[in-house]
Amino acid sequence: MRRGEAAVDVHALSRTFGSFIAVDKISLQVAKGEIFGFLGPNGAGKSTTIRMLCGLLMPTGGGGTVGGYDICAEPEAIKKIIGYMSQRFSLYNDLTVEENIDFFGGVYNVPKEKKGARKAWVLAMAGIEDKRRAIAGTLATGFKQRLALGCAVLHEPSVLFLDEPTSGVDPMSRRKFWDLIREMADSGTTIFVTTHYMEEADYCDRLALIYKGRIVAEGAPMQLRQNYMKREILEIETERTVEALEILLENGMESAIFSSTLHATVQDADASALRIRRVLESAGIAVERIDRVMPSLEDVFVTLIEAS
Repeated sequence: MRRGEAAVDVHALSRTFGSFIAVDKISLQVAKGEIFGFLGPNGAGKSTTIRMLCGLLMPTGGGGTVGGYDICAEPEAIKKIIGYMSQRFSLYNDLTVEENIDFFGGVYNVPKEKKGARKAWVLAMAGIEDKRRAIAGTLATGFKQRLALGCAVLHEPSVLFLDEPTSGVDPMSRRKFWDLIREMADSGTTIFVTTHYMEEADYCDRLALIYKGRIVAEGAPMQLRQNYMKREILEIETERTVEALEILLENGMESAIFSSTLHATVQDADASALRIRRVLESAGIAVERIDRVMPSLEDVFVTLIEAS
């Protein structure tokens, strides 16, 4: 990586496909060693952005740098300093664990004298030292995910792009994965990660929320909560969640399903809690709990989308 540069620095970056605007003039900077989260629903423009930053897709407007290299003029130089992992894990399922590591070591031109040590590191990091001869496609999803991560960083890239890396992975494996990501960032690797799991946002140092190709907010997780949530959140627990949601919406109360509960966005938590209980119970729906809670980043995102 060139000295004196942000790890990622783009301005007015755009990409269209015919008349469809996939990425609409986004600008952002990512510092070296930072975990930067790029959050948004499916189809928001996350993967298209990553493909441009990795030198795999040319922008139709704007530009920027990754590791100091120009994404339009120097895409091949960028490919040499980055790692990339997609939600499909980028593995060859019909090869063994060891064969996958050897293959990617060759692709990334890992020096011969370092291949043995790097392979040992991947096997230990992924917890698959006893599975080196297993066919990769037979591994449990969590092991497969960590193997893919190891293969993506065999060459010790300065910037690591992770595109929906935890999609389809169980919560425990997701947590272990994020522990590994934090260790890498602490050692100096810059992490640029896309996800639609809003609960993962708190693992990031800083975030950009993207919707319909545009960045609608940017900042640290707590900053986003403080700057964009001027109202309060009530969490409502009832056995008939869907019916309760319909009733609250019919009564003009801004609500959404959040895991197994409802979140209602209100101006006055105390007064609204009384009204919500009264409305639901008059409809024959027992309310087990109503509590004021800290806004989640999903609450922030929903609020921003409704305001856009």
